[in-house]
Amino acid sequence: MDLTTFLNLLSIIGILFLLMVAGFLSRRFGIINEESTKHLSKLIVALGQPMMIVAALIGKDFSPENLRAGLFYMLLGFLLHPAMAVFAFLLSPLFPNRVQRNLSTFGLIFNNCGFIGFPILGAIFGANGPFYGAFFVIGFHVYLWTLGIWILSRGEEHIRLTPKKALFNYGTIPCLIGFLLYLLKAVLPLPAFLISFTDHLGNLCLPISVLVTGALLANQDFKKMLTDGRLYLFNAIKLIAIPLLICLLAKVVTLGMADSYSIVLFCTVISALPCAATISMLAEMYDLDSPYAARMVGSTSILSLGTLPLLYFIGDLVARL
Repeated sequence: MDLTTFLNLLSIIGILFLLMVAGFLSRRFGIINEESTKHLSKLIVALGQPMMIVAALIGKDFSPENLRAGLFYMLLGFLLHPAMAVFAFLLSPLFPNRVQRNLSTFGLIFNNCGFIGFPILGAIFGANGPFYGAFFVIGFHVYLWTLGIWILSRGEEHIRLTPKKALFNYGTIPCLIGFLLYLLKAVLPLPAFLISFTDHLGNLCLPISVLVTGALLANQDFKKMLTDGRLYLFNAIKLIAIPLLICLLAKVVTLGMADSYSIVLFCTVISALPCAATISMLAEMYDLDSPYAARMVGSTSILSLGTLPLLYFIGDLVARL
């Protein structure tokens, strides 16, 4: 295992922890309130996340090699989510309550591969990390607004899966724009100010999204979090079992491939990330036990600070076999 890469990962995790603490304290001291967390969440979803995706795509020099690599990781995004979905559906009967089973199934499949994932991938893979991640999240957004909404709609007549939501949302549109701009770089250099503009707005995602997570945690009943056996089960599956299964599966599938090490490590890390923050917003929107969804996001965000280095270590060992 590369010591510098591991230290970079620990550094990012330390930053995430301190940002979460800052958000927690800001909520407790009234600097951030419930209304401001909603507005900050909307700011990140509607502006920060799209610009982060575009910035990751256009910030990389165009070359046929980079394009091939990006398309490969886009394909990986379309393949990895169904694999995680298989494990999630097999394990979902462990959650007897119907609404919480739907939320748990969603949470087991969809990770925070943007807000938290890009910095983590950057710490491990350098400049290539966010670039690969931006292609990977194309599949994430397509599945989230199709498979994800279908999962949440089971037994809920008021939730409708529509082609419009699947094709036009805050994830797919910036992915398309960023991809087209990246292809444009093959024939026309993009203005430096445009790249800087998207980069600055994209940089809002990490601090604000983690501050909001910390603020949401401050509003939770910690006694419920600590005594809820379903959350312990969910976190064990989400942060340990599924990443280990994905790690082994990736190793078997990539045996003999030249890039096996990077692919196995990428799959392990991306599957070990905490729940996508989107689940708490969707639960609030559709009236689906939003306190449980918030506890899912909060608990996985906290515990992943410890499990991510462990899964990176295991992924590195397996990848080198």
